Amino acid sequence: MRKQIVAGNWKMNNGLDKTMELLSGLKTQVIPEDVAVIVAPAFTNLYNAFESLRTYPIAVAAQNMHQATSGAFTGEVSATMLKSVGVTTVILGHSERRAMFWETNEILAAKVDTALENDMTAIFCFGEELEERKNDNHFNIVKEQLQEGLFHIKAANWDSIVLAYEPVWAIGTGETASPEQAQEMHKFVRNLITDAFGSDIAQKVSILYGGSVKPGNAAEIFSKEDVDGGLIGGAALKADDFMAIVNAFA
Repeated sequence: MRKQIVAGNWKMNNGLDKTMELLSGLKTQVIPEDVAVIVAPAFTNLYNAFESLRTYPIAVAAQNMHQATSGAFTGEVSATMLKSVGVTTVILGHSERRAMFWETNEILAAKVDTALENDMTAIFCFGEELEERKNDNHFNIVKEQLQEGLFHIKAANWDSIVLAYEPVWAIGTGETASPEQAQEMHKFVRNLITDAFGSDIAQKVSILYGGSVKPGNAAEIFSKEDVDGGLIGGAALKADDFMAIVNAFA
């Protein structure tokens, strides 16, 4: 059975006080045993978050990392640095990293390799822009992102991969892909994995939906056969909203 996962990407929000306040709110909630819950605070708050959640069933992820082990990369953070503060999960290839910081499929392939070499779990993001969907090119874009950024890994490494489909046109815009559109793309991706690595791996990998999931639409989206959870943005910044999404599986 595939893991059901809800991950909250806090992006560049919340100083230490707000981070601890939000974590305190989450810790008053009961986490369903069949849902893996993850939060990704800012780099400056990762250690505090990890320590706060050490005995609580919520994992802490980083929002990004550099592909190099160390070196003259001012402002960057390495896998070993993340692991030194307890973080073993990292989000890679988020649409904002691709668009604003020019992360290419080649760069992301190197980051995936680094994560795997360091025994980390990678939440690998992919998805199309609005024009690419309007031009009916969305399947080709997603196929290219996956094949060039991820499909070089060994079959055994898929246990350390979580996928997150982000229709870029539905992030922070108030627009949301319909549950049917989400299912269509998730099924397409699962079929790609089947063709490249076999059905056993394809049926085990969790594929999250990352496009403006809210308490009001989460249950319908999560009910689709190939949607295994969500990568949550804005709604993850409010404990009640985030937990309502976590509980949408029920």
